[in-house]
Amino acid sequence: MNALTFRDLGTDLDFQEVWDLQEDLVQRRRDQEIEDTILFLEHAPVYTIGRTRDTSSLRAHKHLPHQVVQINRGGQGTFHGPGQLVGYAILDLTQRIKDLHLHLRNLEEAIIISLEILGISAVRREGQTGVWVEDRKIASLGVGVRSWITLHGLALNVQKKSLAPFQMITPCGIDGVAMTCIESEINRPISMKEVKKLMTESLQKIFH
Repeated sequence: MNALTFRDLGTDLDFQEVWDLQEDLVQRRRDQEIEDTILFLEHAPVYTIGRTRDTSSLRAHKHLPHQVVQINRGGQGTFHGPGQLVGYAILDLTQRIKDLHLHLRNLEEAIIISLEILGISAVRREGQTGVWVEDRKIASLGVGVRSWITLHGLALNVQKKSLAPFQMITPCGIDGVAMTCIESEINRPISMKEVKKLMTESLQKIFH
C-alpha cells in the first residue's frame, strides 16, 4: 500500500506561491523526504493557460479582470478562484504505474465517485479531459510531471460563486461549453469541508 498525505492549505492562495510549493514538494518527493502528497486549497482569482502558451481560449485576455499565469501543465485556459476546490497531487509514479494518462483517469474517477455520493451522475467524455454532468463541465484537470513525479491536478467547481469568471473565457478551449458546479446540480448550498471529506475518501480509495 502506498502512503498518501493530505494537506489543507486553506483559501485565497496566491497561484505562484502554491506553484513554488509544488516544485519544492516534487524535489522533496524525488529525494524521498516526503510521502505522496495531495494539497487541497482555494486560489485567489486567477486565469491560467498551459504549456502551449495558447491564449486563444482566454478571448479578450488583455481585458480580463484577474491575473493570467502561464504554467507547465497540459490543457488550455481555465479559471481558479473562490468556491472551487483545487487538488494538487504530488505522486511518485515510479512507485505506482508510470502512465500519465492513467493518472488523469484516476483523478477523474475520484471526482466521479465523490459526485455520485452527492447524487450527481457524472461522466468522462471521450477525447476530452475532465468530468461532465450531461453537457455541463463540472471539473477540469491538467497535470505536469518531473522524473515521473506529478504536479498540478484537478479543479472541481463546488459553489456557484466559482462560475461567473468562466464567462470571460472559452474554458479549456471548448467552444460553447457550459460550466456547472455542485451547488447548481444538487440545488442546495454545500460546504467546502463536506466536499473535501468526500474527495479525501475517494482519492484514498483510488490511490491506496
